[in-house]
Amino acid sequence: MSDKPKFDKEPRIIVATDCGSTTTKAILIEEKDGVYRLTVRGEAPTTVEAPAEDVTKGVINAIEEVEELSGRKILDNGKIIKPAQGSTGVDIYISTSSAGGGLQMMVAGVVKNMTAESAERAALGAGAIVMDVIASNDGRLPHQQIERIRKLRPDMILLSGGTDGGTVEHVGKIAEIIGAANPKPRLGTGYELPVIFAGNINAREYVRNLLEKKTALDIVDNIRPTLEIENLMPARWKIQDQFLEHVMAHAPGYKNLMAMTDVAIMPTPGAVGLIMQMIAKDKKIQIVGVDIGGATTDVFSVFGDTFNRTVSANLGMSYSVSNVLAETGVPNIMRWVPFDMDEKDIRNRIKNKMIRPTTIPQMLSELIIEQAISREALRLAFIQHKSLAVGLKGVQQQRTIADAFSQSESGESLVNMMKLDMLVGSGGVLSHAPRRQQAAIMIMDAFEPQGITMLTVDSIFMMPQLGVLSQVHPKAAVDVFEKDCLIYLGTCIAPKGQGKDGKPCVKISGKLPDGTEITDEIPYGKIRVYPLGVGQTAKLHIEPHKGFDMGEGSGRPVDREVAGGVVGIIVDTRGRPLVIPQDPKERIAKLTEWLTSMNAYPKLELEQL
Repeated sequence: MSDKPKFDKEPRIIVATDCGSTTTKAILIEEKDGVYRLTVRGEAPTTVEAPAEDVTKGVINAIEEVEELSGRKILDNGKIIKPAQGSTGVDIYISTSSAGGGLQMMVAGVVKNMTAESAERAALGAGAIVMDVIASNDGRLPHQQIERIRKLRPDMILLSGGTDGGTVEHVGKIAEIIGAANPKPRLGTGYELPVIFAGNINAREYVRNLLEKKTALDIVDNIRPTLEIENLMPARWKIQDQFLEHVMAHAPGYKNLMAMTDVAIMPTPGAVGLIMQMIAKDKKIQIVGVDIGGATTDVFSVFGDTFNRTVSANLGMSYSVSNVLAETGVPNIMRWVPFDMDEKDIRNRIKNKMIRPTTIPQMLSELIIEQAISREALRLAFIQHKSLAVGLKGVQQQRTIADAFSQSESGESLVNMMKLDMLVGSGGVLSHAPRRQQAAIMIMDAFEPQGITMLTVDSIFMMPQLGVLSQVHPKAAVDVFEKDCLIYLGTCIAPKGQGKDGKPCVKISGKLPDGTEITDEIPYGKIRVYPLGVGQTAKLHIEPHKGFDMGEGSGRPVDREVAGGVVGIIVDTRGRPLVIPQDPKERIAKLTEWLTSMNAYPKLELEQL
């Protein structure tokens, strides 16, 4: 997976697909005057289930739509024409996939909050949904762990545990549990379940003797060779290799699809992680990204050289919408709704959405409720992400094995909102919001950016295809990501701290490109928006009042050139952490004021709700 393919000449015409659980998306990328641009997009239903049971049929249908829209002949009797000549064919074809439920894994380690947590980070970073984490100290008896493995039937198991040269006994016991479970794969019965061992090198022979005859065992470098070092990449690459060789190879039609592609198929979330990492490295910025879907919400972050991904498998906007309600409660959803509403009514609306997951809001009140639910799904997914994106545990501490087993507190989160440069939102509720201002305020409410942060959304969710493309042709991936994928909403300026409504919070001064001078003192509890278009910049002097921090300390000013967007410059003085009034009348008044300031909804209709 890590080896980049070599082509006789630089690809100019590229077709890429993403085979989702319900829809297969195809995009056509063409080079014009040295710049790569998205020219056409097509989609069709994914065809892994009966009656088709062949993923390539959905792929061909999506590419046929691209053919029709572009006027370029790409297919000949179901085969992709390569290389491109004139208005015929393409130079390369690449694909990602989360069809059939994506990659579903279990991970196992000795200590839940050390090696097992590192294994979970490795699996999540490779694009997996982690179904469960088995550990010696997870509170379950061995027979319960065995029963759990048998019941879940994962696509793959990642086993870690122990530092190199340490005791074999503890990781051996975990391997014995996997062996006793004799796990069977989810897809197909004619092959063995892939198990990857990434633990103590001294335990390799013991694990091999236990599992080699029962599973498709692979051994890679230890995820935690020492307490101070986390080495995730060998395990991540092996997971993706095994995903192709064992999991996808047994899914309907995937052998044919693998024969069609020029590079290995990647799990969709793993590909999104690659493009995030590439952009962060290319621009030297810190990024947090989110993809909120019908069933799951994925959060990605890149801080420094550290990439993390989490998937909240029970937080989504359609199939999992009742889980959001159960997780957060009605009051937390209602706090984002700027009108009175009966609790029974909101429960019924949420249940209707779960029963009819493909419906979209028809009235403004329905849209506002859906976007209120999305704030909570995003907020909860981000809390989970921050809890897993942490520093290594056990580092620089004198500890016994008993200390390690009793350790339950997470290390400090690597997600630092004050250092964050860019937030990227994707998924239908964000990308297809009727007004871009709605996407901006949903992101602001859920993630509570601090300091100075660029807010963006993915226009049509093409990040998976660009992730694979980044491994083949980095320039093409960056060109399309910047010019066609990202929609710049604007820069959010948000002082950290809390105060009283109407009291001084921050002073903003500077000049806009049209010559307009800004000299404003914005009190606490407000949102102000200044026009600054896409591609425009403005130099601002930002002076927080004492008790508020813009990244340089309490009351210390910052000078920054900020970029514009569809919404503009957004100054958010509502405080961090954000507090919503509990009194219903006060809440409705405040929410209406903030939403009106953002021009998020038609003012007259909002007031009539």
